[in-house]
Amino acid sequence: MEIRTILVEPKLEENIGAVARVIKNFGCSELYLVKPANIGEKAKAVASHAYDVLSGCEIVDSVEEAIKNSVIVAGTTSRHGISANKHLRMPFFSPRQLKEKVKGLGKSEILSVLFGSEDTGLKREELMLCDIVVCIPTSSEYPVMNLSHAVAVVLYELSEVEGAAASGTEKLASVEAKERLFMHVKTFLDEIGYKEHKKEKTMLMLQRILGRAELTGREVQTLRGILRKAEWKIGDVRTRNWLKEQG
Repeated sequence: MEIRTILVEPKLEENIGAVARVIKNFGCSELYLVKPANIGEKAKAVASHAYDVLSGCEIVDSVEEAIKNSVIVAGTTSRHGISANKHLRMPFFSPRQLKEKVKGLGKSEILSVLFGSEDTGLKREELMLCDIVVCIPTSSEYPVMNLSHAVAVVLYELSEVEGAAASGTEKLASVEAKERLFMHVKTFLDEIGYKEHKKEKTMLMLQRILGRAELTGREVQTLRGILRKAEWKIGDVRTRNWLKEQG
């Protein structure tokens, strides 16, 4: 399993340097930065012997670009007190539970872990892109951790994951394949006249369910095949009804 650490709009360059150091501490190497602060001498000084991680980081303009080719996307948050009606951050997983979820990933499969900016954390629209939401258990009196400390806790747990699924085990579906499935579901909901005011919450719930299910590429294709069959059936019924009306 490859672990990709993604910092979304980090504000302080010293935090970027500290995260690079943590990444190297736990034997990882992939660091992606979405619209970061300037990376200057402070970041280099804090990174210390992890300068190779810092200098090799990928700087991108969007979360969508950062999570490309991932098979599971986990977003982190310290805000776990939101009603289940929101369907957005519930249920959430601890880093240890995340470890259990990803144990079967193959050596070349990518788990992306998103961390939000120091002042706001991950925004709602960024969490909507995640399959799993992770919350580090902390004191309710002061739940917000320093960025690099949060990265350290998550990578510590994940560093204990033994790799890879046995050879011959089918790989999990990519983010892109799952996104095509979600768009297909959205189109299907339009076709069956699903109530507009319920659509967003339903899509978020389905995304969480399917994200936790760890779908393989074949399973994604099977689900899309079922949707296509239903669409054809709906089309046949509509055609027959139209012919009856004309006749």
